[in-house]
Amino acid sequence: MSQPFGESGIEAILERLPHRYPFLLVDRVQDWEAHQHITAIKNVTFNEPFFQGHFPSHPIMPGVLIVEALVQVGGLLAYLSAPEDTRSQHVYFIGIDKARFRRPVTPGDQLRLDVAVTKSRGKFWQFDGAAFVEGERAAEAQLMATITSDSP
Repeated sequence: MSQPFGESGIEAILERLPHRYPFLLVDRVQDWEAHQHITAIKNVTFNEPFFQGHFPSHPIMPGVLIVEALVQVGGLLAYLSAPEDTRSQHVYFIGIDKARFRRPVTPGDQLRLDVAVTKSRGKFWQFDGAAFVEGERAAEAQLMATITSDSP
């Protein structure tokens, strides 16, 4: 069963992720289910600072930032799924496998970020993530994270 994320999506995201502009890459959570999946949105605008250099005459969102957006969404899911007493800890990205980039993401695109849990054991999480633009797969990766009070 899906759970609501709250009336004020971005405020709830800011409460749970340490990222801030220009590195916060999640605008809204559409749907989530603890220990299962999450779907979020990143609106890609021409005002993004990375477009100044990537590439000025043909702006394309860097693939590593698409993966970072997936990681942030996975971190949100891990945080939302964690027991209350661990929510003051941090979610750290610790690994990536099988990253593939299928189409460019350009200004005006809306990224739908789908992340599903494939394994969760204690403080370790593994996810499958995929980014879509208008239903077309833009990128995918297997991601790993951990929840800890110390740096990984």
